[in-house]
Amino acid sequence: MTTSTAPATPADLAARYQRGDFLLATARHALLASGAVATATETEPSRLSGVLPGLFTDSGASIAVGVLPFDTTSMPGHLVLPRAIHRASSDHATVPPRTALPRPVKVAPVPEPEAHLAAVRAAVSALSARDLRKVVLARALDLDFEEAVPVAEVVRNLANGNPRHTTYAAQLPGGRTLVGATPELLLSRTGGAVVSRPHAGSMPRSADPVIDKANGEALLASEKDHVEHAVVVESVVETLRPFCRTLDVRGPELVSTPAIWHLSTTVTGELIDEDVTALDLAAALHPTPAVCGTPTGAARSLVQELEPFDREYYAGAVGWVDAAGDGEWAVGIRCAEIADTSMRLYAGGGIVPASDPRTELDETSAKFRTLLAAMGLEI
Repeated sequence: MTTSTAPATPADLAARYQRGDFLLATARHALLASGAVATATETEPSRLSGVLPGLFTDSGASIAVGVLPFDTTSMPGHLVLPRAIHRASSDHATVPPRTALPRPVKVAPVPEPEAHLAAVRAAVSALSARDLRKVVLARALDLDFEEAVPVAEVVRNLANGNPRHTTYAAQLPGGRTLVGATPELLLSRTGGAVVSRPHAGSMPRSADPVIDKANGEALLASEKDHVEHAVVVESVVETLRPFCRTLDVRGPELVSTPAIWHLSTTVTGELIDEDVTALDLAAALHPTPAVCGTPTGAARSLVQELEPFDREYYAGAVGWVDAAGDGEWAVGIRCAEIADTSMRLYAGGGIVPASDPRTELDETSAKFRTLLAAMGLEI
């Protein structure tokens, strides 16, 4: 395995990405991996953790990159030990040039908007009936093109459109590529230091600065969104507590993507046992109530009843872990799965008892617009 630490910026690595590579890039640091000396595909994340030490020893690799699915009980996680890795860091949020992409020849929402409204109403009714505090419902948007989707250009556009967040790309089993730009850090581990930044509660941005400011203030004042946010933070804290001798919780605070206001909290901790890896911690946290709901099992069952598709790797986790146990994992949202001449986009929203179906539909629509614009697509 070769490792490059030559001077480069995250934008440089995003510009070098080619289909089949792995990329995890923020404005200030990035990891690009290519090739494969070994792979691991296991249904249970604990099995992935179990096979990695032997693979590191046998292959000479020092890092594994890849994805966990939304439902780790039924779909495999997929890790690649790359042939070459490149790292970059920078104090400047530079981005590569943006490329206009071809227009799709067919666009199909899954489900249709009225069906999503009905699903949200059903979810609200089911919360009390099944003793759920929250469930997350998503919808998809299928795009077909006349020619092969230029994945590298999509990734570079995502890095351009979301410079303050995490752009990612990962090859999936079967040849598809998962690409996205997520605002949410599931987990990072550096030595004994652990950080998680859960997001929950959102409001659309506006091009009108007065309306935009009012939307942000409305989110900060929203009891419904604070309840939704608290559910996620409580879950993250309770999951990390057994692993950490100290935990510090700061938030919520108002943060933004180019099109969405969010409530965000930063949770930091100090590990009791440094043999617990970043992958172990990510697997323990995933899926958080931010992408599934709570309690997890009942929420996942309701998601599978009400959504007319299998999420597969949408709302999963994307990241890396090294032989020392350090690593970084992002929540796999604001994303698309790209095949040859087609693309499926995903967008979801948290449903609590106070949720309004029309507002939830508008939230997913705003997230689709953000993703499409960042990709350089017009529909």
